[in-house]
Amino acid sequence: MTTSLHDDIYQLVREPIDIAALARHVRAPEDGATVTFDGFVRNQSHNRPTLYLDYEAYESMALAKMREICAQLHEKYRIRRVAMVHRLGRLEIGETSVFIAVSAPHRAAAFDACRFAIDTLKRTVPIWKKENFEDGAVWADGELPPAPAATSRAKPAS
Repeated sequence: MTTSLHDDIYQLVREPIDIAALARHVRAPEDGATVTFDGFVRNQSHNRPTLYLDYEAYESMALAKMREICAQLHEKYRIRRVAMVHRLGRLEIGETSVFIAVSAPHRAAAFDACRFAIDTLKRTVPIWKKENFEDGAVWADGELPPAPAATSRAKPAS
């Protein structure tokens, strides 16, 4: 488990996300609110039935960006703790792909911080989603992973 100075959790996992344990982790007696975001796999995309999703990430950079988001949350909002977990690999319909929980003494800060967290994660963290349909698969709009590094060797000059 990866934790920060504020006892925040930020992780990439390949097993189902334990949302109840994460919500319990962020909750403290001094708080008056916990706000959560549970993003899960839906059964359609762009009016096409979805079979399942595949998630990939540039893991070291993704974790660094998630840590940065947690730090930004503490700078911008009066919150206590954050849990931010994204799942990788194959996910079936209904499975949680991303879960964020934020605790704070007051609800407004918790709501604002949770919204900022998911919006910033989606925009800046290098995690890519492939949607699988009966007739093929596509990378979700704006979520194309980088091309693999070239492996061809240059010919020596003659």
